[in-house]
Amino acid sequence: MLNNILEFLQSTGFAAFANSQMMIFGFIPGELVMILLACFLLYLGIGKKFEPLLLVPIAFGMLLVNLPLGGIMTKHAVDAAGEVIPGGLVYYLYQGVKLGIYPPLIFMGVGAMTDFGPLIANPKSLLLGAAAQVGIFATFIAANYLGFDMNAAASIGIIGGADGPTAIYLTSKLKPELLPAIAIAAYSYMALVPIIQPPIMKALTTKKERVIVMKQLREVSKTEKILFPIIVTILCGLLLPSAVPLLGSLMLGNLFRESGVTNRLSDTTQNALINILTIFLGVSVGATAMADKFLQLETLTIIGLGLAAFAVGTASGVLLGKLMCLLSGGTINPLIGSAGVSAVPMAARVSQVVGQKEHPGNYLLMHAMGPNVAGVIGSAIAAGVMLAMLN
Repeated sequence: MLNNILEFLQSTGFAAFANSQMMIFGFIPGELVMILLACFLLYLGIGKKFEPLLLVPIAFGMLLVNLPLGGIMTKHAVDAAGEVIPGGLVYYLYQGVKLGIYPPLIFMGVGAMTDFGPLIANPKSLLLGAAAQVGIFATFIAANYLGFDMNAAASIGIIGGADGPTAIYLTSKLKPELLPAIAIAAYSYMALVPIIQPPIMKALTTKKERVIVMKQLREVSKTEKILFPIIVTILCGLLLPSAVPLLGSLMLGNLFRESGVTNRLSDTTQNALINILTIFLGVSVGATAMADKFLQLETLTIIGLGLAAFAVGTASGVLLGKLMCLLSGGTINPLIGSAGVSAVPMAARVSQVVGQKEHPGNYLLMHAMGPNVAGVIGSAIAAGVMLAMLN
């Protein structure tokens, strides 16, 4: 009886902590540190409501994988008798990330929820979306200079686009071993857009610029909205074939929305499909954050470079907005340039909030949505350029 009790105790996760392969300061199990980090991320997602639809499944996946002996990410194996031993549940879910299936399908859902009307009405906002991608390429160069190889540097740089699915897609193709750090950094900065962006926006603009009231956008016809995803897919697909999985999925979802004849497909894509994929993607990405792989100096460096990429992208958009304001004779509010990153629609809302604090009667949201949706296209194109160069 006593032996049975001892065997049971030795089979628990508490006993497994003592055999951890990753001890912090020689006595703190790395898995315990990751469990505490997962609980903190859950607090941010639930308590602070920072991007909860993404942060909660990612954090819970991190929690699950760091429970000793849980085996949720165990690979399938073949025993001596030739019998297949099944792998863990999340190991199979993760194949959708590893094979690059989930991110394009999530892009399809994003496309079905996105109105490209503000971009069509004001094509100049495409420049602001492009400017915000400077953070990606600047950080790519900086990361390579700091010793990361080209594939790792590209994966780190893409964090600057503030687009989680794009970051996951590119990293899964170029540097899968960095996926936990890249994904958590990308989604964390997406969640922290309302905290990170306003100080940068205020530091780079004057009071006079922030109170500029922009003219109402023209009304976009139904025909324009239907033709837009088709034309963008053809032109970008011919110019940059490596961007087709992401950009094509985005535009297909948008065509479902705008065509007027596929309402059931549009509804499914922007609700049931994207919700299921968000759960699968979040939990499986979080489950890659194992203590022995995540608790490394390299991870902290990646998170720091990701913040720099996001900050540079925000600043680049605002600075181009200032230039366009000058060239237009003061008719463009440079605050909308910060929305050029791909965090839709949060970045556009931040432009609106900062603008209204300066001038309560100012409504910048629809003007900011132009650069914001342009940023989604820009981040996909940036990923395509990286893949064409390196893959």
